[in-house]
Order: sequence, then structure tokens, then C-alpha cells
Amino acid sequence: MAGLTVVAIAIYVVAQQRHFTGAFGGTGGGLFFGVCGFALIVFHNLLSLRKRFPVWRIGKSQTWMRAHLWFGLLTIPVVIFHTGFVLGGRLSALTFWLCMIVIASGFVGATLQHFMPRLMTQRVPMETIYDQIDRVQGQLLAEADGLIKDVEATAAKSGVLLFKNEEKGTAVATASTSLEPFEELRSVYQQRLRPFLAKRGDYGNPLYQRSNAKGLFFRLRKLIPKEVHIVLDDLENICEEKRDLDRQSRMHRVLHGWLLVHVPLAYGLLILVIVHAISAIRYL
Repeated sequence: MAGLTVVAIAIYVVAQQRHFTGAFGGTGGGLFFGVCGFALIVFHNLLSLRKRFPVWRIGKSQTWMRAHLWFGLLTIPVVIFHTGFVLGGRLSALTFWLCMIVIASGFVGATLQHFMPRLMTQRVPMETIYDQIDRVQGQLLAEADGLIKDVEATAAKSGVLLFKNEEKGTAVATASTSLEPFEELRSVYQQRLRPFLAKRGDYGNPLYQRSNAKGLFFRLRKLIPKEVHIVLDDLENICEEKRDLDRQSRMHRVLHGWLLVHVPLAYGLLILVIVHAISAIRYL
């Protein structure tokens, strides 16, 4: 790629020596760089088609990606040489700057794809397959619901026996042990823990911060009898796994979200280049 860049510089220098007046883009050298730039932009848009139709066995995906990046770098001097360092009219200037933005967004995405998987491995120890996140989250919620039922069973074994008063239709404790700690746990679970576990990507929930969750479970351990602490440990671990799932979802969106900017702009650039070429041909 460095060799092609040197060749491009040499061609530009020779073309400039023969050019004295007028816009450089309309000269032989300018048209040469314009055609090369157009070809490079078309090639870059072909990568999206290669991804859309993976059954096309035209080269390896890794080879396409490397060519996409390196030819993206080559596009910068080619486009600049086409302009002769003068942007010209509004259409030319818009096309040039959109090209630079597309290239910049592409290298931002390449940087994210290089570093984000490593960061994800470090920050998401419980990483799972992205398409399975909803299913795994459902399993965590079901497990947490089962733990709360286990708490009620444990409460019954420890002397907190509930039965329905047939005359008043109310629940009554038949033992001296207070029901308040267990009611507090049930209330905290229904109002705070369960909503967090049920909603994917609940980044605004205080429990998304590990320190807030630790404080909550620390308070619950002071209220709940020790025989139930193992259930609290399991609930805390479930919340930690849920945070990992949410963190993985967020990082996955960052990793792939740049395509929502890069791809539409790339297609828009291709359209502008075609319009620019047609307009230039009319004035040749």
C-alpha cells in the first residue's frame, strides 16, 4: 500500500508540472485520480454486499476487511490529488468532506473491533452468546423467583408458619418469630430486584451499579435470619450475572452501532460521487 501511495504522489507531481491554469480535477491527471477514487469507493461498498450475501465465496472475509482498511487509507491521497488541494463548488466540497467522514468513521469502527472484544473479555467474565442473552436472562429471573419461594419454605421450617384464616381471609403467624424480615425481603424483591432482573439493559437502575447492590444485600443480611443468607448470596450472584449481560449488551451495541453511521454515509457518498461525476462530464 505504501508503494501505491508513492506511485500516486509521483503521478500527481508529474501532472502538476504540466498543469498551469484551471481546475486540476478536469485535467488528465485529475480525471485519472477521479476515476481511481470512484473505483475505490465502489470497491468499499462491495464489502457490505459481501457481508449481506456470505454464500458468495469470493475471497475470505478477513482478506476483504484488510483490503477495505488499506484501500480506505489509499482513498485519502487519491481524493486529495483529484481536487488538486482545491475543493471547488459546493457539490465538490460536500463530496470531499463526506468522503473524509466515511473514512474516519470506518477507522473508528476498526479501532473498536480491535480493542472492544478484549475489553469485553476483561469486563464481562460471564459473557454469553449475544443472541442467547434474552433466554439466559429469563432463566436468571426464573431462578430468582424460585429462590424467593425457597425463602418462604425456609421461613416455614424455622417456625414462621402461615395459614389462611378462613373467617377473616388473612395470613397469620403461628410462631413467635416475626414475619417482618421475610416481608421486607419479599417487598425488596418485588419492587427492586425483580424489575431489574426482568428488564434487559436497565442501565438507569441503581442496581446496575455493583456498589448499590452490595449495600442493599448488606442491609438485607442484617434483617434476615442467617439460615436464609445462602439465598441472599444466590440472589446477589444472579444480579451480578444480570449486570454482566447488560454490560455485554451495551458493549455489543457500541461495537456494532458505528455501522449505523458508517454504512448509510457510505451509500450516500457513492450517490454523491455519481452525481459529481455526471456533473463534471457535462462541463468537459
